[in-house]
Amino acid sequence: MAERYRGLGLIGVLLGADAETTTGVPPYPNDTLAEICRAHPGRFVGFAGIDPWKGELAVRELERSIRELGLRGAKFHPGRQRFDPSDPRFRPLWEAASSLGAVVLFHTGMMAAGAGTPGGRGERLEYTRPIHLDALAAELPNLQIIAAHPSWPWHEEMLAVARHKGNVHLDLSGYLPRYIPESFLKMATGLLQDQALFGSDYPFIMPERWLADFDGLGLKDSVREKVLLGNARRLLGLA
Repeated sequence: MAERYRGLGLIGVLLGADAETTTGVPPYPNDTLAEICRAHPGRFVGFAGIDPWKGELAVRELERSIRELGLRGAKFHPGRQRFDPSDPRFRPLWEAASSLGAVVLFHTGMMAAGAGTPGGRGERLEYTRPIHLDALAAELPNLQIIAAHPSWPWHEEMLAVARHKGNVHLDLSGYLPRYIPESFLKMATGLLQDQALFGSDYPFIMPERWLADFDGLGLKDSVREKVLLGNARRLLGLA
């Protein structure tokens, strides 16, 4: 993966995962994630996997991941982790992230886990609605939030949250640009062009394929630069 990204001139954001409380699956070690980033300087940025249900342990792991491991943020999947980000029980975790300057990324919209199976294997989509991020962004205006994916079928809701809250950013990963809802793509490359971030969702969509599709949109160079690099550079503190 490092060789692929180096050849393409890309920086990859590596996401950890910890949904142990709800799934019983052991977390991917944040230490290993950090080791990969250190082994390929300038090529990867790491986001720790944090299980919000672990309470004080989650807060301490976030602090360790940012201060000691050098990771840049934290990844959450409200669907798999089965939690509402606006629930006051998780407020200490978001306060810690804000204090640390850690970016928090949340899966939004339809999720692959359980899709197409009877009962969706018990997974519930209600947790992945973007409106849950609105209260979080309002209560902690210094907390930088990334809403992963175009949030279908609640993409209009996501646009409203991002338009209203300047500390909420849109992640375009998970869909080829041609399949991103028209209203979402129009806003992400127009009124919200300073809050939109390129992502492919590797390995489900290879970055070469996403970028080739993006080139077909015929956007202004200034907009392309923001979406592909400038906004992420500012948000993640990249050189």
